[in-house]
Amino acid sequence: MTTTVATVSEETDSPYALSHLDALESEAVHIFREVAGEFENPVILFSGGKDSIVMLHLALKAFAPAPVPFALLHVDTGHNFPEVIDYRDRTVARHGLRLHVASVQDYIDRGVLKERPDGTRNPLQTLPLTEKIQSERFDAVFGGGRRDEEKARAKERVFSLRDEFSQWDPRRQRPELWNLYNGRHAPGEHVRVFPLSNWTELDVWQYIAREGIELPEIYYAHEREVFQRGGMWLTAGEWGGPKDGEVVEKRLVRYRTVGDMSCTGAVDSDADTIEKVITEIAASRLTERGATRADDKLSEAAMEDRKREGYF
Repeated sequence: MTTTVATVSEETDSPYALSHLDALESEAVHIFREVAGEFENPVILFSGGKDSIVMLHLALKAFAPAPVPFALLHVDTGHNFPEVIDYRDRTVARHGLRLHVASVQDYIDRGVLKERPDGTRNPLQTLPLTEKIQSERFDAVFGGGRRDEEKARAKERVFSLRDEFSQWDPRRQRPELWNLYNGRHAPGEHVRVFPLSNWTELDVWQYIAREGIELPEIYYAHEREVFQRGGMWLTAGEWGGPKDGEVVEKRLVRYRTVGDMSCTGAVDSDADTIEKVITEIAASRLTERGATRADDKLSEAAMEDRKREGYF
């Protein structure tokens, strides 16, 4: 697997110009290699969602034919979609990767965390994540966040400094001029790194199509038993749904983003191929998180609060 350096552009006839996707890929590969050169113990957050899948694909390209020099880390809520967990495990086995799992259920069993009344566990991920980072001494943590997803992510740096408590302080963030990234940090601090910062949802899907990247099947239209809550189609499960009066029905749906089953909604869709998905996204006027993630609607500043606490 090799990285494309120069191709005939999709937008120009110049043989030396990079296409839009080539430029994004080149930037991400540069970021992965920069981190490998600056840090001692990086890790890639990998949930089995499309952004983390693309991020891993880019890491594989960045270091081929050598193996990826980073481990993977998944914060497992215990309420994940089975299809996504199966994909995660198959991917780890296929590429011979090391996987660290921080389990929210373990913290609940020990009484450190308590279940929320709404059954949502996404807000409970912060403590397992930050303690795993500290215990394993990860000094750089790759995340799949993109600036087009949500306003708190729109102002994030590519290299985002976190203090010894994994918290984000906007006053301590550094300017990023051209492709120069400052990874300096004190003992106990670490840097969150976002190689997909400048990508959009449409870019991600076009890249998946170009590279032939396999995804969990729930990203494509399929029949599923769902019920409606808060304007979203949710999947029934042990997390606490449906409640009395919430009717389960079988619908043709797909998922634009994947998280905890209790807060990730499906959308009505007949897009069962990647070409149809791209057409659907190009016509959409709602971001994937704005349309399908209840955890981002807990408050006006839900994502900002989680970032300050140390999760995002």
